[in-house]
Amino acid sequence: MFPLHREREQPIFSTRAHVFQIDPATKRNWIPASKHAVTVSFFYDANRHAYRIISVGGTKAIINSTISHNMTFTKTSQKFGQWADSRANTVYGLGFATEQQLHQFAERFKEVREAARLAREKSQDKMELNTTALSIAAPQDLCDELQSPPAMCVNGPEDKLFRSQSADITLSSEKERIKKMLSEGSICEMNLESELFTLQDSNAKLVAALHEANANVEQWKKQLAAYQEETERLRDQVADLEVHGSQGPSEMLKDELTQSLEELENLLKAKDEEIRILQSKKSNFHELEQEREEAIHRLQELEMRNVDLERRVQNAEQNLASALEDRERAENEVQRVVQILDVKIFDLNDLRQSLVKLISK
Repeated sequence: MFPLHREREQPIFSTRAHVFQIDPATKRNWIPASKHAVTVSFFYDANRHAYRIISVGGTKAIINSTISHNMTFTKTSQKFGQWADSRANTVYGLGFATEQQLHQFAERFKEVREAARLAREKSQDKMELNTTALSIAAPQDLCDELQSPPAMCVNGPEDKLFRSQSADITLSSEKERIKKMLSEGSICEMNLESELFTLQDSNAKLVAALHEANANVEQWKKQLAAYQEETERLRDQVADLEVHGSQGPSEMLKDELTQSLEELENLLKAKDEEIRILQSKKSNFHELEQEREEAIHRLQELEMRNVDLERRVQNAEQNLASALEDRERAENEVQRVVQILDVKIFDLNDLRQSLVKLISK
């Protein structure tokens, strides 16, 4: 399958990344689609004027996503990005080795999406031109055969057909708006969830580091007390030596004790600095805890927005169903009028042939 596609498709950009897919059960967790980094490429199909993102792991297609004009690639972190594919009913995620690779992929995604939009507009323009040409040719032929009376009879159905076409345009725009609302809500929810997971991971690491730091602080406090006792003892010894000692070996011992005392004081200063650093980390941990609570609050607000969006989507679906019923009734009415017109046209044609025979006689 893939060699045939690659014969008529040309790769326009390739990179390497770790591929993930959203869990279809929870719609929250990421499932790795590859054990290691694989090649992810943009392909262009010249026959269908379509762009696709393809990644193959061994003999299995990990990614096979056709890019449409309404797709959006979102950067959720410095080295991770994602996009939703409504046709495949999934969300793809890519983890890159560097931030530059993520930026290059995002820029190429924008370029390909713009090219897909232009190709879609061109195809729509061609279809509109063909439809316009057919609609212009049909009334002219009908007027040539039936002259003025049949032309007056056709005006009513044409007006209903125009109303039906306008209803189709309104329905399609309503569908696009609903899809856009759902995609924006799901993307915002996944962004906040990924941010919450990152904060929870950082929180767990900081809690472990804080526990370890507290244990080290207690140990260092005990060592500090022991050093202070040793320092006091050495100072007492130095004082005794200064009072009772004499020059010679006592002086050398005094120098050694003074040097040891200086080393202990330096060590005490270093331990005090480490304790100060651990206390500052503890304050940072409280700030991260506040950020996590804010993220949870934002996630709750987003869930409320999703509930509102679901309600609005249900209302829109009901309106869409009623509009489809109106459209079906209008189409049935148009069919009935067209059948009546066919009968009238057939009668007028018989009348014209009879008149021609009478004139020829």
